[in-house]
Amino acid sequence: MRSEGIDTLFGSKTRVKLLRLFLSNPGKAFYVREITRLIDEQINSVRRELSNMLSVGIITSDSADNKLFYAVDEKFEHYKPLRAIFSENSGVAGAESGEVALSDWRSELDKSLPGVRVILASGSLVKDSASSIDILFVGNSSEGKLNKVVSGIEKAEGRDLNYSLMSYEEFHYRLSVRDRFVTEILNGRHEVILDEDKVLNRQK
Repeated sequence: MRSEGIDTLFGSKTRVKLLRLFLSNPGKAFYVREITRLIDEQINSVRRELSNMLSVGIITSDSADNKLFYAVDEKFEHYKPLRAIFSENSGVAGAESGEVALSDWRSELDKSLPGVRVILASGSLVKDSASSIDILFVGNSSEGKLNKVVSGIEKAEGRDLNYSLMSYEEFHYRLSVRDRFVTEILNGRHEVILDEDKVLNRQK
């Protein structure tokens, strides 16, 4: 369905953008000014639609650090059908040329970064992860190429990401000495996106 058709069906361009943001990011909470930046809409319009969505029950709100955060309610009666409509077209405004859509970026990363041999997701990308790092890349890649790929993921995820790049040799050494940075990621909630040489299997 074309985006203008969805806008007409749901009555508001801002509402559609909010639905895409929340339904593409279950388990993640956003505060108002962050939302306005991510979907590029006026704050008054955002506040009005958030109020409507709260009254319907599709989102919940909670306060922390003097900010009011909003997140999709996965127990909402119509959550699954709405997610089927909106989550596949993630990215608040849709993926642009050279970017990787939310549904595809995990499987496409090894093709986008052929010099990278290990990729770990954690932090905001993995539910209940307490890590400060969202993606760890291990291998050889230029900063320019890596930045471009991460920008695509950020667009798909609808948020800024913290990432780190280290050489394979450094990663292997840190594994061997049980370096705190690496072991905190591996011991916490994480997802192995790529492990080309199965080096992580040898650590179990």
